[in-house]
Amino acid sequence: MTLARDRRAVERMLEVDPDATLSEIIGFVSNLFGSSSAKGIVVGLSGGIDSAVIASICVKAIGPEKVTGLLLFEKKSMEGTDSRDAKELARVLKIETLEFPIDEVSDSFLANFPVRTKDRVTIGNLKARIRMASLYFVANAKNLLVAGTGDRSEDLIGYFTKYGDGGVDFLPIAHLYKTQVKGLGRHLGLPIQILNKPSSPNLWEGHKATDEIPLDYNILDLALVSLFDLKMQPKEAAAVLGIDVEKLEEIVRLCNASAHKRAYPPMVRSW
Repeated sequence: MTLARDRRAVERMLEVDPDATLSEIIGFVSNLFGSSSAKGIVVGLSGGIDSAVIASICVKAIGPEKVTGLLLFEKKSMEGTDSRDAKELARVLKIETLEFPIDEVSDSFLANFPVRTKDRVTIGNLKARIRMASLYFVANAKNLLVAGTGDRSEDLIGYFTKYGDGGVDFLPIAHLYKTQVKGLGRHLGLPIQILNKPSSPNLWEGHKATDEIPLDYNILDLALVSLFDLKMQPKEAAAVLGIDVEKLEEIVRLCNASAHKRAYPPMVRSW
């Protein structure tokens, strides 16, 4: 097995220089904002690592007075751990926050819409799209850009809601895997409770990302690097990483099945 095809080589591809990486992203956000006519940036604060890193980067790029944090929890979660962590982060970053309980909208929609369903995923996607609509309402009203919080780990397997958390103006960390984002979070000095918190889209009670994705993030990222950066076949990646080949094949299927989420809708002719 060559150096390019051993586990340590895969692990090295996840190592990044945090200062250089942050500098590049901060420059990207600063330049994008500077070339727009926007007055600021709005970030949906979930209390998790991705949104915490994004909010911190936006503050460094354009200043805290131009960044707004939007807290979009359900009523029962508004005083929970995630909400408290989001508010504390906003306090430390010195950014303005707005709070809106999304279940008032989702409950009304579900009670009055002519199609009825109890499907958890369908209702969860509705909540994600209400969050997107809320972010854009604030953005339109105040002339702000909507910052996306998606990372490469979740984007590649389609672990986001189309026109929900996938509906944003720019994606500052979409080129970084989850473990790399966590590394940036440590470098930024984010609170330990945010760094160690299990990822969750918060679309239903007890919702954890690791209950839905094929592998825990630390292993998933190695699999993604092997399959999509090093272009290994699932059998080869399974041998290199010591992972069941079925898991690698599932990741490939998820990527292929979610391609529509990462592309503009098909058209008869292009522009």
